[in-house]
Amino acid sequence: MTLLEVVVDSSADLRRAEEGGAQRIELCSRLDVGGVTPTRGLLELAQAQSKLPLCVMVRPRGGDFTYDAAELDSMRENIAWLKERKVMAVVLGVLRADRTLDIERMREFVALARPLKVTCHRAFDQTPDTLAALDLLIALGVDRVLTTGGASDAHAGRRVLRKLVERARGRIVVLAGGGVRAHNWREIVADGGVREIHSSTVFPLD
Repeated sequence: MTLLEVVVDSSADLRRAEEGGAQRIELCSRLDVGGVTPTRGLLELAQAQSKLPLCVMVRPRGGDFTYDAAELDSMRENIAWLKERKVMAVVLGVLRADRTLDIERMREFVALARPLKVTCHRAFDQTPDTLAALDLLIALGVDRVLTTGGASDAHAGRRVLRKLVERARGRIVVLAGGGVRAHNWREIVADGGVREIHSSTVFPLD
């Protein structure tokens, strides 16, 4: 059975996602820049409006995933806030200047987030070696990784997604996202071997 996670950045999109059959929500603001941490008002509204599990973006700005000291501090504060709000998961990712995973910061943020689950977002797709990066996420205890398989979209990367699923061996969930739509999700699932998909649109899983 395939699970559909839908990313939303407004209460109207959240309502449409829930009515359309989404099973989980990724909540953020500013999807036009790839998503940043949602406002407190949007999170409180989402928790009041929806009973679906909420995975919430922790990202201080659009652009790259290498952050300065002030931006890292803001991420710490937002993780603490989301723990207070008892969301299901935080969604984050930090890279070094060479685009490898920033292991120290990721380890810190995973520990800080517990008992919430942690998803590594598509910063993962910018790493130079996705299989090596997957091994690192597993060692860090990250629960889920959102990825296209390092390709332009999940359909183009579906065969790499299968390699990631096989490498994971159930130790981390590979969440296929990026260009997942009604017309291609079945092929992504079949060829990629994934059980969870992520989209900005909602569609029936039949």
